[in-house]
Amino acid sequence: MLELPPPSPLVWILAGEASGDVLGARLMHALRARNPHIRFAGVGGTRMAQEGLASLFPMRDLAVMGLVEILPRVRQLSRRLNQAVADIAAQKPDLVITIDSPGFALRLLRRIAGMGMLRVHYVAPQVWAWRQKRVRKFPGLWDELLCLLPFEEEFFGRHGLKTRFVGHPVLQSGAQEGNAARFRARHGLADNARVLVLMPGSRRSEVPRLLPVFGQMLALLRTSMPDVVPVVPVSPVVAATVEQAVHNWPVRPIVVTDVDDKHDAFAAAGAALTKSGTSTLELALAGVPMAVTYRVNPLTAFMARRLIRVPYVAMVNLLAGRAVVPELLQENCAPDVLAREVQALFENPTVAQAQKAAFASVLHGLEGPGGSLPADAAASAVLDLLAARGQP
Repeated sequence: MLELPPPSPLVWILAGEASGDVLGARLMHALRARNPHIRFAGVGGTRMAQEGLASLFPMRDLAVMGLVEILPRVRQLSRRLNQAVADIAAQKPDLVITIDSPGFALRLLRRIAGMGMLRVHYVAPQVWAWRQKRVRKFPGLWDELLCLLPFEEEFFGRHGLKTRFVGHPVLQSGAQEGNAARFRARHGLADNARVLVLMPGSRRSEVPRLLPVFGQMLALLRTSMPDVVPVVPVSPVVAATVEQAVHNWPVRPIVVTDVDDKHDAFAAAGAALTKSGTSTLELALAGVPMAVTYRVNPLTAFMARRLIRVPYVAMVNLLAGRAVVPELLQENCAPDVLAREVQALFENPTVAQAQKAAFASVLHGLEGPGGSLPADAAASAVLDLLAARGQP
């Protein structure tokens, strides 16, 4: 009797925002390189679609952050959660991977806990930063946690959670491979034009908070730095929102949505203002001096200040254990403060060089085990779990 080969494993994968979409796409690519027959279902964005994922619903429905900002979206998020649970129950995947977006992802993992499939969460919830007691709720949510930061493996291990450090995906971003001359030629910029990168974020809910301040800052900079050229790299998801917000700025920015063009902008830039998060590591990899700034709803800020237990919000500073880059938050996210900081970054080479020297040490600590690429290390963890369950 002819023996049929075992069915190809089905992986149900979820990303809830642009950064997770990039992570998901790289992981899918790495998994398929090791097993060309692996199948995918779930929720993702354009990057994951390019790897063959037909998203259950638009990823943008999940891209929201903030304690106050999320309230108007609660009913829609609840419907999407029910839809995801129902799809997993119907498809019966061999393994479910949730990427970041803990507000949605951890609820999903909890809802499917009794269905019998393997569960992996990729990008550790930052409970080490605030409300550490939340870690007590995690046992039973996943079979393995894949973390990006070297200290997370030890932190979660102390709480009895199976965790594997796989390295930080920023090292695969290509942020350091940009071409300054190509960027200037493409956009018709003079060799002496001072390129300023402005990174307001990737979510519709956060972009409107920083762009008005950036525009007012540019109005102040016009007199002291008339040759400044602002560049705003954003995801395609929020490009239309950004274009509308910047159309009346005193200095019209170059809005960049292409990843290669963004990296070219980094290479041409003399300084950057960015929100906190992975963007600080991208800029560090590209060697761009920066200041970190952010502004949220005042109630959200009040609550966060009472809960946060780490001394810094910028990932570069947190990993370095000191203030490598300035953090200009809430009341310090003001046009005059930002203008002064930008001018200092452009005109004080000592400040810029001190930042660049610190970046090298920070980035070295983000390399994966044995020097492996982060996506490959994550794929190995997933395939190890499947193999232990008897999947090819």
